[in-house]
Amino acid sequence: MSSKYETVIGLEVHVQLTTASKIFCGCSTRFGAAPNSQTCPVCLALPGALPVLNKTVVEMAIKAGLATHCGIAERSIFARKNYFYPDLPKGYQISQFEEPICTGGHLEIETEEGGRKTVGITRIHMEEDAGKLLHPETPAAGGFSGVDLNRACTPLLEVVSEPDMRSADEAVAYLKQLHQIVVYLGVCDGNLEEGSFRCDANVSVRPWGQKEFGTRAELKNINSFRFVKQAIEYEVERQIEVIEEGGRVVQETRLFDPNSGVTRSMRGKEEAHDYRYFPDPDLVPLVISRDWVEEVRCNLPELPEAKIARFIGQYGLPRYDAEVLAAERALADYFEACAAAGGGSKACSNWIMGEVIRSLNAEGIGIDKCPVRPEMLAGMLQRIADNTISGKIAKTVFEEMWQTGKEADAVIADKGLKQVTDTGAIEAIIDEILAANPGQVEEYRGGKEKVFGFFVGQAMKVSKGKANPAAVNELLKKKLAG
Repeated sequence: MSSKYETVIGLEVHVQLTTASKIFCGCSTRFGAAPNSQTCPVCLALPGALPVLNKTVVEMAIKAGLATHCGIAERSIFARKNYFYPDLPKGYQISQFEEPICTGGHLEIETEEGGRKTVGITRIHMEEDAGKLLHPETPAAGGFSGVDLNRACTPLLEVVSEPDMRSADEAVAYLKQLHQIVVYLGVCDGNLEEGSFRCDANVSVRPWGQKEFGTRAELKNINSFRFVKQAIEYEVERQIEVIEEGGRVVQETRLFDPNSGVTRSMRGKEEAHDYRYFPDPDLVPLVISRDWVEEVRCNLPELPEAKIARFIGQYGLPRYDAEVLAAERALADYFEACAAAGGGSKACSNWIMGEVIRSLNAEGIGIDKCPVRPEMLAGMLQRIADNTISGKIAKTVFEEMWQTGKEADAVIADKGLKQVTDTGAIEAIIDEILAANPGQVEEYRGGKEKVFGFFVGQAMKVSKGKANPAAVNELLKKKLAG
């Protein structure tokens, strides 16, 4: 990036809510159904059909507002956003404009280069989604262009940030923080591929020291953190190049092409919509009582930052461990269940961040599908702690638990994996190894200490990995010293 220019970024994030039904009717919001199978007179905008607000949508909006430090308006209004597009049955979108439900919030983000900073949230408002166009190359379209209105009237929150971000990394950090919060709250499933969480980025550049913002371009509907970074970085370079060559950046909407990594003009300012907002006459003003807001506040789950701080304080975990475990609510719950079952906080953390996550990733499943339940993992960790098995044997035990669903004790008994702790038995093994390798014994006693690892390896091999490693090390040192 050029050192002569400062980047200015604001984000508009669309968060699809996890309600079972749509925002103004009772149709299902289930993803992947046959085209136009989840519609009714309301979401098809048939004459005489009137919208009825879904109370759960409002409650989810309040949750999101409180979690992002917004003020919750006692009175908000739905407006009609007027524009024509084939996937918009009514010819307008029901949204909020002058009086949204949430205003004046913020999120704390942190990046390696920029450190910690606050990003303001201008507003969060409720709105309905449009439908989806299907073109001939889409299998479901059957060779024709068509429209699927299943998604029409699906409830969304639009989260509008202040133009406070100064790099693509900051924008990605903000998006990840917001994504984590809405998934923790349970108001969004966070599925970027299905479009449940997508953003528009407003990007401009200005010479360092200039107070006025530069002319911005809006990058539409980016549904990947990686693509957001690529799109913003490309757009910044493009705008700087235009200015350096004596040109003028024009206000326009651009689309990001992930295949080529470039943004392309979609429409210019002269084609921009005048949405002609006005209050929707079919929907009365929404009045929210303070009692309702406080009830929602009291039922909010513990959010990531608070959970991280508690994991550090309550369990004595390093911050890195706490951040990894708290990144996903279900993973944090798994850790706490394992620790509560007696697995030991740090041991639980190490195994979850290691073998558990590795195995989950290998099979492409989430922690909710983990075949090794928290109490099972805790049981295995207890067998390590009481020297029934070694840490190395524990990996074999874990793999068998994963494949069979058996408890650790059953696996240890079935496979004969109990650790040998009898010093007499271990001493006999060591005597045999030393007698069979007199040359290596002389090398060690002559100062070649690396040979010690050879003896440890031989002892573990002869004992089939069952000898207690600490006992092996201790007895070897005594024998070799003599």
